[in-house]
Amino acid sequence: MNKKVLLTMAGLLLAGIVIGVMAGGRFNLGRHSKSGASTAIDSHDETGEGGIEHEDVVKLSEQEMEEFGIEVGTAGPGKLQVHTSLPGEIRVNKDKSAHIVPRVPGIVQEVKKKLGDSVSKGELLAVIESRDLADVKSAYLTGLERLTSARANFTREEKLWKKKISSEQEYINAKQALAEAQIGLRSAEQKLHALGFTEEYLKELPGLPDDSFIRHDIVAPFDGTIVSKHITVGEVIGDESEIFIISDLSTVWVDLSVYQKDLPYIQKGQTAVIAARHGIPEIEGTISYIGQIVGEDTRTALARIIIPNAQEQYRPGIFVTANVTVDEIDVPLLVPKSSLQLVEGKTCVFIRDEDGFEPHPVELGRTNEIYAEVVSGLSVGQRYVTKGAFTLKAQLSKGSFGDGHSH
Repeated sequence: MNKKVLLTMAGLLLAGIVIGVMAGGRFNLGRHSKSGASTAIDSHDETGEGGIEHEDVVKLSEQEMEEFGIEVGTAGPGKLQVHTSLPGEIRVNKDKSAHIVPRVPGIVQEVKKKLGDSVSKGELLAVIESRDLADVKSAYLTGLERLTSARANFTREEKLWKKKISSEQEYINAKQALAEAQIGLRSAEQKLHALGFTEEYLKELPGLPDDSFIRHDIVAPFDGTIVSKHITVGEVIGDESEIFIISDLSTVWVDLSVYQKDLPYIQKGQTAVIAARHGIPEIEGTISYIGQIVGEDTRTALARIIIPNAQEQYRPGIFVTANVTVDEIDVPLLVPKSSLQLVEGKTCVFIRDEDGFEPHPVELGRTNEIYAEVVSGLSVGQRYVTKGAFTLKAQLSKGSFGDGHSH
């Protein structure tokens, strides 16, 4: 082989080496090991502690952390709440509900309110005409007149008897008539009071026109919402007809079904987080009542929570789930489940150190819906990602963030 051929082969070999080095450098820009030495993307490091390959570190500035919603906390002890999940339903607070009945039969003349209307105490709901009511009012006025007459007659007979002008029997008869008139008037008063008329109204009654005697105003007993209506203009209603139901919806009941297996753990005073979903915010409440009877059909007992409902977003009839706190356990190290991510088949948290954020495998102990106990892999006092860990995992898989910053 001559000298010219050897020189040509050497030149080709050198060019290949240069191209390879350049290509290797170009492909290596996306990944860095924790030590800072460059490694090719398709190469494999030795498996590190915990079985996680590639000791990858994500480096972020404070501005980037804020941009991606990443928050860091200090690992430490906490209280792990043990929950029992119970199904339930929101119901009207029957302690703040009223079934409105007219108390006297009559014909409906006006209906002022409709279903769903908000009403104030004393506000007019409907007007009925009642002959029975007119009779009661007339009986009261008659009683007033009888009492006035009987009192005047008794006063006169008492004076005559004392002067020996009239007999004792006439005096006794006048006294008895007065007592009967007083009883009759008292009876008429009680009937009107039972129909909702006040003492002030009774004082005004003698001066009212006769055509007002048949009018009966149905008014709201308290502030609330009309949740049921069974009344129309022109219909004849009885004195026991339920024409409205008014409920104060500023508070509602959450009735929970407690299964037999859960009864030993559910107690009055326990707190619960009530979730209704569908855009309705969760709310915390306290169990105020536990039923003593287990239903024959459902085999469940009733537990009740009263919750505020000022915005009326917790509508009666909505199904809910309540996570009742039945116990609290002190654990040495507690983390939110949102901080846990599966990296290369291992449950990890992202620990922050001077180099950045690095996934560390952890072993979990007891958990609930929100928190988990860490028994190894994370130490008290270490800084770790409490929020945004999924973003770090996703970007770790991609190899870089959207702005071009490398790990």
